[in-house]
Amino acid sequence: MKNKKKGFFYKLYKYRVYLLMLLPSVAYTLLFAYYPMTGIVMAFKKYNYGGGIWGSPCNGLKNFEFFFKSGQAGLVTRNTVLYNIAFIILGTILQIAVAIFLTEIRSKKFRKISQSMMFLPYFISWVIVGVMAFNLFSSDFGFVNRIIALFGGEKIPFYTLPQVWPPIIVFFALWKGVGYGSVMYLAAIMGIDTSIYEAASIDGANVFQRIFKVTIPMIMPTTVILFLMSVGGIFKGNFDMFYNLVGSNGLLFNYTDVIDTLTNRALLTSQDFGMGAAIGLFQSILCFVTILLANHLVGLYEKDYTLF
Repeated sequence: MKNKKKGFFYKLYKYRVYLLMLLPSVAYTLLFAYYPMTGIVMAFKKYNYGGGIWGSPCNGLKNFEFFFKSGQAGLVTRNTVLYNIAFIILGTILQIAVAIFLTEIRSKKFRKISQSMMFLPYFISWVIVGVMAFNLFSSDFGFVNRIIALFGGEKIPFYTLPQVWPPIIVFFALWKGVGYGSVMYLAAIMGIDTSIYEAASIDGANVFQRIFKVTIPMIMPTTVILFLMSVGGIFKGNFDMFYNLVGSNGLLFNYTDVIDTLTNRALLTSQDFGMGAAIGLFQSILCFVTILLANHLVGLYEKDYTLF
């Protein structure tokens, strides 16, 4: 035991420079990632400004009652899950397609231009995207309705028709995120040994055969890992996107309301921070269980593709 202690302190002294270099990162992680997690106690307290997080009185599970008794828990949970399923599936397919498209372009100049154009939407604020959507779909001044009126058609009141918004929201989410999301797949493709492609070409494989027989199977581990990471947030709604595209338009809530937007409206009206913490904890638990289940199912298919 004494030798082990001596060995530990010897290593501590030997690698003191590296440990000191690591110390700021460890302190940052503890301070901004782990310490805030103690705030989940708010989910079980009736928060007041005088008592703060630790001094506020406990109220058990009452903070969860608003969400489950509001009559909208099932609706917003369903919307959140369905939207995220669409984002994950369609986003993965398009991101892989974009990455393959970029690697197959022979002209370096055209490849750089294409990549820049695909990246550009990611850096546009959702506020600007919301303005763009309004200018496209507004009943009076929208570009789409002006085109329809130009050809003698009847204008479509997009902001009073909730059923048209799921494809609109999915379109803007994919348009904004596909370019950036393709980076990891692009890096995975660039890491494939070129000799494999050369061997496939010698065997007579065409472009599509190389893509489906070489590229896609070789990037499958990266695809599965990114898929699992996406599944971990399947119960999280992109508040910025939904709020800026839909706003407080109650006519569209049946098809566009998600957990995050419901929570925001509740906080603005009731100022109940404990309730917001309760819904956040509810989301986190569902996401944790979902990623464990998805990871287990992937492990049944191929253990090497799992996260842990």
